[in-house]
Amino acid sequence: MEPIATAALLAAAGALLIAAAATSTLSQRLGVPALLVVLAVGMLAGSEGIGGIPFSDYALAFRLGTIALVLILFDGGLGTPYAAFRSVAVRAGALASVGVLLTAAITAGIGIALGLSPALAVLVGAVVSSTDAAAVFSVLRGSGMRLKERTGATLEVESGLNDPMAILLTVGATEVMLGKQALGLDLALLAVRQLVLGAAGGVAVGLAGRFLLRVMVLPAAGLYAAVTVALAFVAFGVPTLLDGSGFLAVYVAGLVLAGGPMPYRAGIRRVHDALAWLAQLSMFLMLGLLVFPSRMLAVAPVGILLGGALALVARPVAVLATMMPFRAPWRERMFVAWVGLRGAVPIVLAAYPVLRGVAEGDAIFHLVFFVVLVNSIVPGATVARLARRWQLTTRAPTSAPASVELVSLRDYPGEFVWYTIDRASAVAGASVHELPLPDGCVLTLFLRDAAVLAPRGDTKVLPGDHVCVFVTHEDRPFLDLLFGGGDEDAE
Repeated sequence: MEPIATAALLAAAGALLIAAAATSTLSQRLGVPALLVVLAVGMLAGSEGIGGIPFSDYALAFRLGTIALVLILFDGGLGTPYAAFRSVAVRAGALASVGVLLTAAITAGIGIALGLSPALAVLVGAVVSSTDAAAVFSVLRGSGMRLKERTGATLEVESGLNDPMAILLTVGATEVMLGKQALGLDLALLAVRQLVLGAAGGVAVGLAGRFLLRVMVLPAAGLYAAVTVALAFVAFGVPTLLDGSGFLAVYVAGLVLAGGPMPYRAGIRRVHDALAWLAQLSMFLMLGLLVFPSRMLAVAPVGILLGGALALVARPVAVLATMMPFRAPWRERMFVAWVGLRGAVPIVLAAYPVLRGVAEGDAIFHLVFFVVLVNSIVPGATVARLARRWQLTTRAPTSAPASVELVSLRDYPGEFVWYTIDRASAVAGASVHELPLPDGCVLTLFLRDAAVLAPRGDTKVLPGDHVCVFVTHEDRPFLDLLFGGGDEDAE
């Protein structure tokens, strides 16, 4: 019966993933993060839903959730341009440390005012203290907009850096609640040690990964992606074994690795993007299966109030206080303060007290689930509207219906970029031979309606054309100006 049971499990998992991917498009209509829709699919498939799938293994959920977070954070590091990280590192780091601490403290105070015991309020505040930028960007993409670079980078880097702090706070609060760790200097030193070792471990693994990818010659392109996945696991595992923050390490490792030469860069990025999406879908489905709607009724009043207080009071006050020393327009500060959508990390962390045997652990899990749900829906429905009203977005360019990739062991100092020509473009109406392309830049492909055109000297560049150009890094700003701004990289 074992093969039959395995086949049934795989079939059910595949059907749920397909359903989750298909229904995630509802988020565009509802104005909520797509992964919340996936979470609802998991709840419907659970033991109290129409699917009737029994699942209550918190230990398995926590372990699989940890693996998923490793893949998601590593992909986040790979996808964060180093220049963008450097431009917002100080403010994002402050939000990810001081901001998280203030958010947890304010939320705990509100929890106590709502009748929670001090220990329980502190634990819940720690669990829900981190944000999820992926939830923000999923809402904006559904609206056809993207945030301006500094605002988007601040939210993205903050979300990559604040998970380790939330994890440290959760573990510390749990151990204090169990009487196995005392508040004081020892706990503060433990947090500092974990952050320092995590950052150092991430840099070390990232630099080692650069060296390995430079000297290794593997027989198949797919093996390079296998190596980078292995590096993600090493970046998490080794610092964790040394009492460092593995989650911080894995994000830093991805950031450092992407900042250097990388063979088959485009292919590796696609693999990790796919793995991150698979991890997110699987994790939210699994967490949805863990939730029992009937048990949420008992914590619904406190959950609604605490979730609303987190969105309306705790997050805004913490962010505005943290960003006071930094120069930024008030609209940007208010937007970052308001957009603190919660995602998978708090729900995964809520399983930790259950595993450690904290009293009322199951109630904590469902309370946190409710807080995350309310906190995501309330700000999530207003993200796009506020970003547009406060002029913090740029219109997402029309994507070219094709892609071009340079498959090579070398990491060439350039990239394929698609440009969508509009009437305001400087090159609109010009012939190819009239374009002042710098040396090293090559116009490679035209897409005009349903036709593919090879660029000739007398070929006219017309509004509506999609033009693919190989651009060197140093000439990218000039080409963006010439063609009117680049779309997503062709790779």
